[in-house]
Amino acid sequence: MKKKPIKESDEIKKELAELRAQLESQSKPKPKAAKKEAKPKAAKKEAKPKAAKKEAKSKAKAIKKVEPEPEIPKTMEEELEDQYSDEELRNFRIEKKDMEQLTNRVCEILAEHAEDGMLQSDVWKRLKLTNRDGSRLSLRLERRGMITREKILQNGRWTYRLIIEQMPISLESIQNAPCLTCPVEQKCNVDNVYPEPSPKHCELIEEWVIIESKKKK
Repeated sequence: MKKKPIKESDEIKKELAELRAQLESQSKPKPKAAKKEAKPKAAKKEAKPKAAKKEAKSKAKAIKKVEPEPEIPKTMEEELEDQYSDEELRNFRIEKKDMEQLTNRVCEILAEHAEDGMLQSDVWKRLKLTNRDGSRLSLRLERRGMITREKILQNGRWTYRLIIEQMPISLESIQNAPCLTCPVEQKCNVDNVYPEPSPKHCELIEEWVIIESKKKK
């Protein structure tokens, strides 16, 4: 057998050495990468506990409830009602005034505004009364059932609207009645039988009724 040349064997050795070195390098464990240092987390802001917020709200509500509501000023009539009894108001009198005549005049004025009533200040102006006397007069008439008072807000102030309850008696409906000047009025009786005078068969009354009914039409 022929021997291989030396040069060829040297190349083989060299390749084997390179292979061995590669194998050794692969078998060695790779060094682990150093862990990155974790950045310290920023400290969270301390939030106010919910219980504290609720407590603050409940305190605010309690303060609002405790605050007293502003008092509505009383009207002059309400002050008078506190000062006087019903009996005193019912029998109230204005000095140097005929109360019956004054009462009738108030009723006549209110009868002109029977549907909507009238502000009491306007009534007192027409009668030239002070507010105090007018207020006491309105309370007197209300206690006697002749008017009603309705509290209303007028130009930012409380006042009353007066409404008539008892219409004043008018004599217009009977001023032309024949009975007032009838010559046989003393003998007239509803139980009389014709020809005795009686309103049941009086020609004068019949004529007067016809004339008055035509006027109304």
